[in-house]
Amino acid sequence: MSGQLNDGYDVVVVGGGAAGLNGALMLARSRRSVVVIDAGAPRNAPATGVHGLLGREGMPPAELLERGRAEVRCYGGHVVTGEVAAVAPGNDEFEVTLADGRKVRARRLLVATGLVHELPDIPGLADRWGRDIVHCPYCHGWEVRDKAIGVVATGPLSMHQALLFRQLSGDVVFFSNARPLAGEDAEQLAAKYVSVVDGKVASVEVAADRLVGVRLSDGTLVGCEALAVSPRMTARSGFLAKLGLKPAEHPGGVGEYIPADPTGRSEVPGVWVAGNVTDLTAHVGAAAAAGALAGAQINADLVLEDARRAVDARRDRLHLGHEGS
Repeated sequence: MSGQLNDGYDVVVVGGGAAGLNGALMLARSRRSVVVIDAGAPRNAPATGVHGLLGREGMPPAELLERGRAEVRCYGGHVVTGEVAAVAPGNDEFEVTLADGRKVRARRLLVATGLVHELPDIPGLADRWGRDIVHCPYCHGWEVRDKAIGVVATGPLSMHQALLFRQLSGDVVFFSNARPLAGEDAEQLAAKYVSVVDGKVASVEVAADRLVGVRLSDGTLVGCEALAVSPRMTARSGFLAKLGLKPAEHPGGVGEYIPADPTGRSEVPGVWVAGNVTDLTAHVGAAAAAGALAGAQINADLVLEDARRAVDARRDRLHLGHEGS
């Protein structure tokens, strides 16, 4: 994916997932000079297909991104392999430094770096992540429908997960993981025929390359064919520190995100964010839409700046002409 990198662009897009590529596509089609810098580590890489995206249902994530890169390039945009290490403010622009030392200037910045899943520290879980251990019923629920599904209490969304996955299977068990259930939560689970297993979860058990169950700290093995967990989600945003743009704790207690207005405009002038870096629960379609909106807003912002500069230049010419007469 390595490609051409010029000294400067109207817009540098950091992150080449659905949000970043769709933002770049809007900008390139507006005849803006734009480059997407992508480290090549999408969070949905373990998934076999993208779901809930009209017209691309079930497409492998790598294929979707490759199509997106080709579309950006066909309108003159650049897509470059690299990791952004830091962004510093300059004179009406930003200086973007890559981990390999390359530097590029940008009038505007679109950050679409996504998030990192901080998985629960349960032995065996990480190895099955994105396969038979999942987190999103809309991304993976159909694939585990009617199976014996376990839901491990790992965060504030776990109870919600249990009810959502119950919609997909009549065999759902909730592992409280030694966390007390509120009375209302327990009543809802009972009313929906979701059994509750108390005790601390010790490990995930696998045999013949498939999940077979959850081992409790007392040695009990509770069988299940799929497992849902709620990881903490943290925006990939450390490279923005020099701009003073830091992540905030999400109001729902599910992780950290970069706050922005509905168009993706951050609190730092000239910096927009889109996708999971600002919307922790956005699916691929929502992330792509947010990228398109941010791209259009960035172009509009640049149009106004270009118009102001043109007016200033015209006034200077008229002023010089008057003085010389």
